[in-house]
Amino acid sequence: QVQLVESGGGLMQAGGSLRLSCLASGRTLGDYAMGWFRQAPGKAREFVAHITWGGGVTYYGDSVKGRFTISRDNAKNTVYLQMDSLKPEDTAVYYCAAARWITTDQVVEPDRYNFWGQGTQVTVSS
Repeated sequence: QVQLVESGGGLMQAGGSLRLSCLASGRTLGDYAMGWFRQAPGKAREFVAHITWGGGVTYYGDSVKGRFTISRDNAKNTVYLQMDSLKPEDTAVYYCAAARWITTDQVVEPDRYNFWGQGTQVTVSS
């Protein structure tokens, strides 16, 4: 098993930037493809970004494309989500998730990920 802990959330004004981190322990991060999801109150969990095992390929949800960047440092067992040009509608709890095996068409599906962090709150004020 792998344990995931997110950090870096907080309160930011619209137009600002935040960088979220997800630290993995228990297993080597390189054994997992990684994703970021978010969930706002009363809404379903939404796909944000995905990065493959080696970091060579990334995918983004339409609402964050061009503003958010996912990256990973397997040597540090950490995945990052750089969030720029933040908008009030980005307000949510952000979760990182790990998938042992996942195909390209599955990266947006929360049920395809095996392990989840506890989440970190991001609030963007207008």
